[in-house]
Amino acid sequence: MSVNETNPTRKGGISVKTEYIFPVIKKWLYSEKEIFLRELVSNASDAVTKLKRLDSLGEITLDENESFSVSVILDKEQKTLTIRDNGIGMTADEVDKYIGNIALSGAADFIEQYEKGDNQGGIIGHFGLGFYSAFMVADTVEVITKSYTDAPAVYWKCLENGEYEETLYEGEKTRGTDVILYLNEEGMEYADEKTLRSVLDKYCAFMPVEIYLETADGDEEDEDKTEDKTPVNDTAPLWLKAPSDCTDEEYTEFYHKVFHDMREPLFQIHLSADYPLNFKGILYFPAIRNEYESLEGQVKLYYNQVFVADNIKEVIPEYLLLLRGVLDCPELPLNVSRSYLQNSGYVTKIASHITKKVADKLVSLLNNERERYESFWKDIKIFAEYGSLRDKKFFDRVKNALLLELANGKYVTVDEYLENMKETCEGKIYYATDKTAQAQYIKLFEDRGIDVAILPHSLDMQFISLIENDKKIKFSRVDSSTDALRKEGEAYENEAMVALFRKVSGKEDLAVSFEALADATTPALLTVSEEDRRIAEMMKMYGGMFPEGMERPEKASLVLNHENALVKKLAEALDTPFAETCAKQIFLLATLAQRSLSADELHAFLEGSYDALKTALGN
Repeated sequence: MSVNETNPTRKGGISVKTEYIFPVIKKWLYSEKEIFLRELVSNASDAVTKLKRLDSLGEITLDENESFSVSVILDKEQKTLTIRDNGIGMTADEVDKYIGNIALSGAADFIEQYEKGDNQGGIIGHFGLGFYSAFMVADTVEVITKSYTDAPAVYWKCLENGEYEETLYEGEKTRGTDVILYLNEEGMEYADEKTLRSVLDKYCAFMPVEIYLETADGDEEDEDKTEDKTPVNDTAPLWLKAPSDCTDEEYTEFYHKVFHDMREPLFQIHLSADYPLNFKGILYFPAIRNEYESLEGQVKLYYNQVFVADNIKEVIPEYLLLLRGVLDCPELPLNVSRSYLQNSGYVTKIASHITKKVADKLVSLLNNERERYESFWKDIKIFAEYGSLRDKKFFDRVKNALLLELANGKYVTVDEYLENMKETCEGKIYYATDKTAQAQYIKLFEDRGIDVAILPHSLDMQFISLIENDKKIKFSRVDSSTDALRKEGEAYENEAMVALFRKVSGKEDLAVSFEALADATTPALLTVSEEDRRIAEMMKMYGGMFPEGMERPEKASLVLNHENALVKKLAEALDTPFAETCAKQIFLLATLAQRSLSADELHAFLEGSYDALKTALGN
C-alpha cells in the first residue's frame, strides 16, 4: 500500500476514558460478583509471597519469628470491608503504576524481575484488572499501604466514576496494604459474616497464606474487634505433599473436608507431574452403586491454590468428571477462559496425563490388590465402562483390567472367562441381564459347567459391543439360544404338537422346534435371537418407532424338550380333553421364565393352575 505524501499517516495510542470503562468493569469484569473477594485476597496473598521471596533471594532479611497473614475485616456499622496484609506493600510510584493504571500487573513485573519468567514463588495474579473488581460491590475504595523499603505510607482513594486522589498517609501504618471497600447497595449482601465465610471457603480454602475473618464495630480500635484465631484456610493442602508422605487417614479426612461427603472413598490417585506439565492433584473414586448417581462427580480446578472452577471439561476428560477431586494447575491463568483452554497444548497434555494415570491405577489394583479391586468393582464398573466407551485410548489401557461379575459371585476378566470356557463355548460369553428373572436359564447353563456373566445396566449393552469388536468374540444372552444346552439325541418332529402350541399361544406364526436338552426336567424354553433382540432394544432406545412395513424383530421361538417326561406324555395325549390346558401351562411357564407375563397371560396362567389343581384332586 502506497503512502499519500499529501495526507501523512498519524500514529498514537487508543484512549479510553475512565467514565466509560468503569461501568463495564462493574458489570462485566467477572461472571460472578463474589469473585471480587477472591481477587483481593489473592492480591494480598501475593503481597506476602513476594516479601518472602525477596527474603529467600537475600534481597531483605525478615525476622524468622514473624508471622504473615491476610485479614478480611467486616465493619457492619461503617458498611466497609477491609482486606489487610502484612506483605511487601507499595511506594507512591508503585501505587501510581499498579493501581492508577488499569491492567498493569504487579505480579507480572515481580515475576519478570525476580523469577526470570519462571513462576517459582507461587505468585497468583497475572492481571491488573483484579483490583478493580472491588467496584463491583463498592462505590468508593481506599488503599493505605506502606512499602517494605520503609518509604512513606501512601493513601489512595477512588470513586466509582474513576476519579482518585493520592497523598502521603499521615496516620500510623505498618508494612503492608489495607484495601477498604465502602459497600454499595448491591454489595451489602457481603456485609454478612456467613456469606463472607462461604465465599472464602469456596475460593480461598487452600491459599498459601493464612486468612482470618474478623468483625469490627464502627470506629473502635482494632484491639476491640472480634477475631476468629482459627484461619479459614489450609495453607498446605494434601496435594502439595509427596504421595509417600500421605496416609490413608489423611486422604479420607481431606475428602470429607472438601466434598462434605461422610462416606468413605474407595481409593484415590495422587497426581504429581513435573516439567513440562507442572500440576498436582488428587482424584477420588467415590462409592457409587447407582448408574445415575455417578453423574454427580466434582473435580475442582485450582490455580496456585486458588479455586478457579468446577468440572472444566477441557482440563478433565468428560468421563473423569464422574469422579471427585482437586487439580492445581499453576500454568493456567487465574482468569481462565474456555477459548484459552480449548486451544492450549498444556491443557491437552494434562488431560492425556490424567487419563493414563487413572488407567494405570486400575491395572495396578487388578495386578497387585486383586481381592480389594474385586470388592469395589461394582462401584467403579459404571465409570470404567463409560470411560472405555468415550475414550479409545483409555479403553486400550484398561481393557485387560475390566471385570465380569459372574452369577456365582466370582469376578473374572474377559480373557479369563474365555480361557476357562474354551472347552465348552469357545469365543462366546454367556450373560444374563436379570439374575432373578433369568434364574432358570442361568441354572441350566451352570449345570452344564458354563459360567454366566451378570450385565444388568443399560450401559452394559453398549459396552459389550465394544468388547466384541475389540476381541472378535460374541456375547450371547442366556435366553438367545439353546446351543450350549443340547445333548446328543435323535431328531424329533411332531406337526400336531406344533399346531397345538401355536393355538394355545395365540400366535399362528410361532416358531416351534424340538430339541434334546441336557436337563430333562425342563419341558420348554423361549428364545429370542441375540441379533433380533439387540435391534429391537436399539429401536426402543430411539423412541420405539419401526419403519412402516417392518415387523418387530424380537419374536420369541419355543423350544420343546422332547426328552422331558411331561412333553412325552403330552405327545401321547393330544386327543384328550386336557391337552390344550397342559400345553397352555407349558407355554406360559416358558414365557414366565423368559420375561414378565402380561395381565392377560397372568390371568390365563393362574386360571390354568387352579384347574390343574382341581384335576389333581379329582374335582
